[in-house]
Amino acid sequence: ILEKRDIIEETKSSFEYLQARTSKQVSFDFRAPSKPLYVSLNPTLHSWTIENLVKNAIDAMKGKGELNVSVIDDNKYIQIRVSDTGKGIPKKDFNKVFEPGFTTKKRGWGLGLSLTKRIVEEYHSGKIKVLSSEIGKGTCIQMSFKIT
Repeated sequence: ILEKRDIIEETKSSFEYLQARTSKQVSFDFRAPSKPLYVSLNPTLHSWTIENLVKNAIDAMKGKGELNVSVIDDNKYIQIRVSDTGKGIPKKDFNKVFEPGFTTKKRGWGLGLSLTKRIVEEYHSGKIKVLSSEIGKGTCIQMSFKIT
């Protein structure tokens, strides 16, 4: 069920929950406009997508580095960007990372990002993509949602 919620508040609470449970070797930074931004979303599923993206970022940095989550309002869309200073993704894999079964980890099924994509695109009518990534420097994943 979709509810009209402040996406900043929803994102921030997931961010803070994970920050409290992560090693101090990861520096967390959250940026967002000071006014609420309302979108139709399922709070539980949105929280899971943020958690999955943040945990992937922490894994990519091997638990040490900088993690930034920013909420950007461009008046038509709200973008949430999760960026890290991790190992990066080769350009040829930008779209592959969202395919079921794709993983670079020793453990896991490679379902996290494919589920994240389904939640963002099919459930919340948003978009998700690798905005940028550089090997050895980090990655930025961006989700976009229509303002309601």
